[in-house]
Amino acid sequence: METKNKQQIGAFGEQAVTDFLIKKKFEIVERNWRIREGEIDIIALNASDIFSFIEVKTRSSVAFGHPFEAINRGKARRMQRLALAWLATHGCLGCEYQIDVAAVLVAADGTPVIEYRANLL
Repeated sequence: METKNKQQIGAFGEQAVTDFLIKKKFEIVERNWRIREGEIDIIALNASDIFSFIEVKTRSSVAFGHPFEAINRGKARRMQRLALAWLATHGCLGCEYQIDVAAVLVAADGTPVIEYRANLL
């Protein structure tokens, strides 16, 4: 049950960030793109035609730390490798891109509170 709950919270956070991005005029290109090395939660194109590869971290409390604390240097580098792999497989090498992170805290009433940091690297 614990794993299912974490998956539900994660999916809720990803949907909340997707809705947030759409309101900010991003075009959602792909969600949950996966290869052997890992997964990119959301791939979006912003108004400046820059691809954003977005890692979403969702927590229902900060008891185990703020969601941003889960993004260390190794995770950021893996995101960059995954972004380059996506660009290569989609014929976009040379396209502008950035790595973004979204932290979602789910309030007691179920409302998501989103913090968004663009261009992590």
